[in-house]
Amino acid sequence: MEKSNTKWYLLAFLGCVWGSSFILMQLGLQGVNAIQLGSLRILFAAGFLFLVGGKEIAKIPLYKWKYIALTSIFGTFVPAFLFAIALSKIDGSVSAILNSLTPLNTLLVGMFFFGLDVQRRQIFGVIIGFVGCALLVLSGNGANTTENYYYAILIVLASIFYGINVNLIKKYLSDLKPLAISTGNFVVMFVPALIVLYFTGFFEIVGQEKVQNSLGYIAVLGVIGTGLSNILFFKLIQLSSPVFASSVTYIIPLVAIFLGSLFMNESLTLLQIAGALIVLVGVYFSSRK
Repeated sequence: MEKSNTKWYLLAFLGCVWGSSFILMQLGLQGVNAIQLGSLRILFAAGFLFLVGGKEIAKIPLYKWKYIALTSIFGTFVPAFLFAIALSKIDGSVSAILNSLTPLNTLLVGMFFFGLDVQRRQIFGVIIGFVGCALLVLSGNGANTTENYYYAILIVLASIFYGINVNLIKKYLSDLKPLAISTGNFVVMFVPALIVLYFTGFFEIVGQEKVQNSLGYIAVLGVIGTGLSNILFFKLIQLSSPVFASSVTYIIPLVAIFLGSLFMNESLTLLQIAGALIVLVGVYFSSRK
């Protein structure tokens, strides 16, 4: 019973933290560009994890590092840039809803590449989810429809990467401590993220006031929304199943929409709301046992 309660507490906490991350990314983008935001998010998270989990690095067996590297790429490195680029053009609430495709993609990836057992109702849920996703992606405003489509696709791609990441962790890294996995991930990502940041020209503008203001938001995003949350998410994967863990994305849109309407004056069209509801129906069926 205690184990069951823990996974629900972790799910709720992560949903709230990651739901808040969309507004933090939007605030961060007011002073830096998307590539700088992605790099800084990784670097702040890495600094935090090196402090709290540095001793765990030596406990990772050598043969596990290939899986650590893969999960760092699919779970954080590439998605960090995909989300930052997408949020420079589309609302955080829409991005959060599209991100709720993660359980569907986790199911598909697990079924085709990791031998995950699936039921007919779950496949039905996948179909419903993609119908809702298509409706949401195509529901742009006038001349911006095509642009919205292309940037929304980045969020869908990130959700596929998350699906790969969850299955990799469950199958190959369940015997490692969540702190060891998280710290190992950022050991792999630290130097590449620093190199990317250097070539964006960030160090030439770091003294500007708007950049300094953005750094505060990005620091919170990196430490809480990435570093700490990764540890807790890996713990959730180990306590539950890949599809249950990825169902945290059901909660994220609710938090993102509330905060977006409260602080960023965002609004959703009726067509987008309909698409969101269809997506959630799909993920509900896909996650049922």
